[in-house]
Amino acid sequence: MSTSTNRGTTPGTAPGTSTATPAASRTSPTAAVVRTEAVLFGRELGSLFWIVLFPTILLVILGFVPDFTEPDPALGGQRVIDLYASVVVVLATIMAAVMAMPSVIAGYRESGVLRRLRTTPVHPAALLGAQVALHAAAVLGSVVLALGTARVLHDVPLPGAVGWYAVALVLTTAAAFSVGAVVTAVSASARVVQTVGTVVIFPLMFTSGVWMPVQTMSGWLRDVVVATPLGAASEALNDALHGLRPDLVDLAVVTGWAAVLSLVAVRLFRWE
Repeated sequence: MSTSTNRGTTPGTAPGTSTATPAASRTSPTAAVVRTEAVLFGRELGSLFWIVLFPTILLVILGFVPDFTEPDPALGGQRVIDLYASVVVVLATIMAAVMAMPSVIAGYRESGVLRRLRTTPVHPAALLGAQVALHAAAVLGSVVLALGTARVLHDVPLPGAVGWYAVALVLTTAAAFSVGAVVTAVSASARVVQTVGTVVIFPLMFTSGVWMPVQTMSGWLRDVVVATPLGAASEALNDALHGLRPDLVDLAVVTGWAAVLSLVAVRLFRWE
């Protein structure tokens, strides 16, 4: 997933604009970073497609598989398409956190932007925060689009336990972004981060249920998958979607992985 050529521009200065205007002088440095990053992110049409549109497109296609729309007694009366309504939400977080954002951060680090920001009133952490916020907002847009489309086209229910669904979604997003943070931290360049991200994304897609929904797994395979952050996340989201309180063990697994991986990323991350 390629990044815009404007990514080499120091955040806080929009391409082709001067910072000497009175309006710019009245803008806080952090706000300028967020505004510029939002403009640049809006130009990343490839990233926006994979984060916002691709999960919904996949859900629409799967909904036309005849067997996927029939209630299955082995799944407690649920349909396979009902399960995928949660899977594609996890998929959106993977696309944002592992495929899209690490390349941007690695590019900034490789071009020296993060190093230069440390000598300005804007700490590089403001840039990282802006990136997380923008990609998380894209994930939220993807969730709304996917659930709305699934409801209209395939009669998939909207989240029955809204509060628990919100909790599960926040934890899922945190876990996915912690994985992406580790990928960024251990990769020396933008080229390496794309390679590592590509390698990591396939097992993540498997454990989240893209190839086979977690609820259709059994035996030791299911036990292993639900012990992973996104496998447990898929379970928690599916429970909340159907009006149930997610299993606290699943929530604990997602939270634990998010915390541990975040600490690892902070420990390994280098500004230059």
